[in-house]
Amino acid sequence: MIQTKDSNLTFRPLTIDDAEQYNALLRYAFQVTEQELSESGWKDDEIKQSKFPVLVRADVLGCFCEEDLVSQFAVYPLDMNIYGVRYPVGFVTSVCTYPEYTGQGIMKKLMIRSLTRMRENHRSFALLYPYSIPLYRNLGWEIISNKMTYTIKDTQVPRKLKAPGYVRRVAWDDKDFKELHTKFASKTHGCLYRNNLAWEEYFRWDEDDTVVAIYYSADDVPYGYMVYLISSDIMHIKEMIYLNREAQLGLWEYIHAHDSMIDEVKGNNYYSEPIAFELEDSDIKETIRPYSMGRIIDVVQFMEHYACDPDEPDVCIRFEIEDELLPWNNDSFTFFFEKGHCVPTDREPDHVMKMTIASLTTLLLGYKTASKLYEMARIETTPQTVECLDDLLFHHIPYVSDYI
Repeated sequence: MIQTKDSNLTFRPLTIDDAEQYNALLRYAFQVTEQELSESGWKDDEIKQSKFPVLVRADVLGCFCEEDLVSQFAVYPLDMNIYGVRYPVGFVTSVCTYPEYTGQGIMKKLMIRSLTRMRENHRSFALLYPYSIPLYRNLGWEIISNKMTYTIKDTQVPRKLKAPGYVRRVAWDDKDFKELHTKFASKTHGCLYRNNLAWEEYFRWDEDDTVVAIYYSADDVPYGYMVYLISSDIMHIKEMIYLNREAQLGLWEYIHAHDSMIDEVKGNNYYSEPIAFELEDSDIKETIRPYSMGRIIDVVQFMEHYACDPDEPDVCIRFEIEDELLPWNNDSFTFFFEKGHCVPTDREPDHVMKMTIASLTTLLLGYKTASKLYEMARIETTPQTVECLDDLLFHHIPYVSDYI
């Protein structure tokens, strides 16, 4: 194992033997106490054992001062739907440093090493839940998704819905439950395919009274589910997904069936589309905030699988990209877009545009259009090129609900 020394600092991958230090750094950085973990349903052995899967399945790099772990950066491998293409990506997690070692550039060095390893493993895109949006923006990351929360009074829940199917409460390990999410991920831009560890994290902090309810069509086919908890006369909806309009209405009909038990419904919505318009009484409280950030790790690798509108005319575009963190992206790239796909090319471009890797990321993921970025002076080009690119690209804000 090659180790890189920086004065008295050593960088290397973490193993199971580092689990105790890995766990201690997480707990210190995020100020989670033993009592809080126990109150959340963790047992002593589980607290320690829970970190083993991350260390086994993720690529975790650490910075050591002599034998002491002082900073860490983990990339967990997952797959993500990006406009119908299943991309191998990395979910960045467990990013933390002891306070006395901050300001020395350690985290930046760990990030460069980790993203380099991602590139070598052909994972061309990474995402994370940011603790500081400005910090990550300075390193080439950009916002790609939203989290919306809503509060609805019991009298505002839709009442006149008549879905033809039915809802059944099921156990956490019901196969229809997990299979539904896989089907949803396969048709939803931005959605992550949950593997075993992602499901473990999904269940980790839920109370025993949390319920899973599945909507079935009249011919017994599952088309949607909701995960919820009723506490203190409030229905808390953790997640609601549906494959069609019928399932969406059927789940809201099921919520209305609880009107004698609840005063309010509170939930999260990752579709980036307000639900107020669909309600007869739209005077509800609904908030929106940025949720996840993303970063293209390798422009060429990413674009080789990128899907665009097949009905648009073939066109050749050169992207002049600025990336101060990853030198292989700090270059010009010319791609020929034809019949819904794009390939690298040496031919003369029809259009040229200049932008940062962060702007390219949020553009290609669909969070912002080229015209909007152009208005914000985030793209240098001509209005004709902006129009061409917006015609060529799809424009759907990613659905990202997982937090690992």
